[in-house]
Amino acid sequence: MTVFIALWRREWLSLHRTPLALVYTVIFLLMANSFVFYLGDLYETGQASMQPFFQMLPWVCLLLVPALSMRTWSEEFRSGTYELLESFPVPFWKLVLAKFTALWCVAMAAVILSFPLWLTLSWLGQPDHGVILLGYAGAGMMLMAMLAIGMCLSAVSENQLVVYILTAMMILLYLLAGYPLALNPVRELFSQSVVDLVSSMSILSHLQSVTRGVLDFRDALYFILTTLFWLGLNVLLLQSRKGLT
Repeated sequence: MTVFIALWRREWLSLHRTPLALVYTVIFLLMANSFVFYLGDLYETGQASMQPFFQMLPWVCLLLVPALSMRTWSEEFRSGTYELLESFPVPFWKLVLAKFTALWCVAMAAVILSFPLWLTLSWLGQPDHGVILLGYAGAGMMLMAMLAIGMCLSAVSENQLVVYILTAMMILLYLLAGYPLALNPVRELFSQSVVDLVSSMSILSHLQSVTRGVLDFRDALYFILTTLFWLGLNVLLLQSRKGLT
């Protein structure tokens, strides 16, 4: 545990030594609030609800989460500090988990800083606070999955622009998995069972269930398994890289 905390602290400080964490938080709040008021029609709905915020959140994260996670391993490879990390008597899974939790804390802090919107709704009306809390929980689980994807793909290349594009494309596929745009090509090539499997991988459908106040064990399990899959793949990529050097 002491080693994990030291690794986490190293990553946390590295995120705050540069303007990355601050810039991410500021841009996230600006984009989220702009999307809510101008695209989500918060006032026009006439309801004291944060549904517009949670509906816009995946699309804001589609743009910003790749930017936050793209440097995770790419920067270590480029600067040569990865060799130092690799020399530590620490298993790869601890390195991955420490970086992942530090990134998640930064991303989740930005989401929590949207609380003035919650306070405003409480002042204007009587929102369902239980539904809002579940919405924040769903946002946290969604960020876990997205950041795990970004971290894993960051281990693919030293070029951060390439990593950003790959991560954004992969997250977009996860977002659109339940929509006809993504399902129609699959339906033409595979059986209905494969179509159902692809449809069940949609981040949007699982997130919407939680943000509407319905906490289904299957939704939580989906986010947990998706996160574990990409973190596990991240560990395998780092191990294979060590085998090549």
